[in-house]
Amino acid sequence: MVFGAIEAGGTKFVCAIGDEKLTVEKRVSFPTTTPEETMNLVIDFFKDYQSELESIGVGSFGPIDIHRDSSTYGYITSTPKLGWQDFDFVGNLKNHFNVPITWTTDVNAAAYGEYACGEGQGKDSVVYYTIGTGIGGGALQKGEFIEGFSHPEMGHMIVIPHEKDNFKGNCPFHENCLEGMAAGPAIEARTGRKGQDIPASDVFWESEAFYIAQCVYNTTLILSPDVIILGGGVMKQSHMVERVRKNFEALMKNYVRTPTIKNYIVTPALKDNAGIIGCLALAKKIIKK
Repeated sequence: MVFGAIEAGGTKFVCAIGDEKLTVEKRVSFPTTTPEETMNLVIDFFKDYQSELESIGVGSFGPIDIHRDSSTYGYITSTPKLGWQDFDFVGNLKNHFNVPITWTTDVNAAAYGEYACGEGQGKDSVVYYTIGTGIGGGALQKGEFIEGFSHPEMGHMIVIPHEKDNFKGNCPFHENCLEGMAAGPAIEARTGRKGQDIPASDVFWESEAFYIAQCVYNTTLILSPDVIILGGGVMKQSHMVERVRKNFEALMKNYVRTPTIKNYIVTPALKDNAGIIGCLALAKKIIKK
């Protein structure tokens, strides 16, 4: 069996073909430009596999419409990315490929990848955050996404400013939400440097870990997941996960007993492949129902 995967990011698209074991057999990536230009590249890639393609899993930047009974199901909706507002992503694909298509957010796809093959494997309740250019979260309970009127926007939870941080936050909607205080652009606005250029010894990382730990604290009390996985470029700083664990324990004060901290707050086992593996796993899942 051959499955397709599209990890549609605001900066780049990754497309892949994989098999039933979720092994990536062919993979390409290209910059996210206009819908017409980008989708033409997507369609050209999958046309080579059209005769054997079983289904396609899509994880997209958002916000997106996830409700099948909605007139705009399959659309990217109110995104700030110019040209992509109200774009019929799934409809565009269906014009070219007569196969089942799974549609979710890019962070949900990464969560599902880790659930299927990574740190969430064998667990009932899994939460995944990506902390990079933006911050988003996805949650799974017994293999199904936790969603309601829309997909979660966990990256916009309000956080308490660190006592030594006078940065007001740069989210245009909420200022001092998690994304406004801890995402890549917030780091650069505050320090004048990108995260990868700030040494591990810099005092800045204490406030960054404090914000991410608040996210883990809130998630723990709301969802009580089996594992919380922290991905994205910020968490590639090798010292960060331990800083977050220490800040989380200081915030929680033993109020609830979580799984062992090193098994509870973790980074992705699949690293940068979580999203594309998740899309393949979702493509496989849709034809198994």
